[in-house]
Amino acid sequence: MKRVTPYLKMRVLGAIEFAPGRCIVERIKHVSGIVFTDENKQRFQFTWRTIQSWYSRYKKDGITSMHPRTRSDKGLPRKVQPELLAEAIDQVRPQFHGVPRNATSVYRACIERGILSPDRVAQTTFRRLVKQYELRKHDTQSTDKRRLAFAKAHANEMWQADTMFGPYVGAGNGRAQTKLIAFIDDASRVCCHGQFFIAENTDTLIAALRSALYKRGVPVSL
Repeated sequence: MKRVTPYLKMRVLGAIEFAPGRCIVERIKHVSGIVFTDENKQRFQFTWRTIQSWYSRYKKDGITSMHPRTRSDKGLPRKVQPELLAEAIDQVRPQFHGVPRNATSVYRACIERGILSPDRVAQTTFRRLVKQYELRKHDTQSTDKRRLAFAKAHANEMWQADTMFGPYVGAGNGRAQTKLIAFIDDASRVCCHGQFFIAENTDTLIAALRSALYKRGVPVSL
């Protein structure tokens, strides 16, 4: 719907005074059936609830409240703050050791791990905020520093464990998002065990670790 000018709003409110009805609600409902024309000859018809909200604001604050107000957060992101994006980038940064990365790949990693959701921040918004606030400045400053991941010479010297969000499945009368718990051998990069659970807690961690131990034996470190 096109923006309604203060002139047209005042015409609508003025019509309430002369509308038939025993109470204000009846008069407002009568006005909701009238077609109004603005300065540009555009035709408008408003619901009685819309007219009632204009009437209440006019009675409370006067004519000044009929003009559009400037947003208090104008110029700032509405759905996500840069600090939250910076934290999300920090969480996925370790998985890019020695791998070329850009804002798109970092965004996808945040979505895959469930740190961000597409309905909260779109990819274009993510890239714009990353550039605007230089959230990947730390990456460019550290390109001359060699960062080495853990590297063991033999299998079972060390396992690494991690979790991530999985697909939604039916659970009871609704749906629940699964969580993947997985263990990988540092030297061979063999997946010792990976399993999806409905919950992510100590019990499911123990169950996944027990299965990994049965399959691959006991590692020197975890």
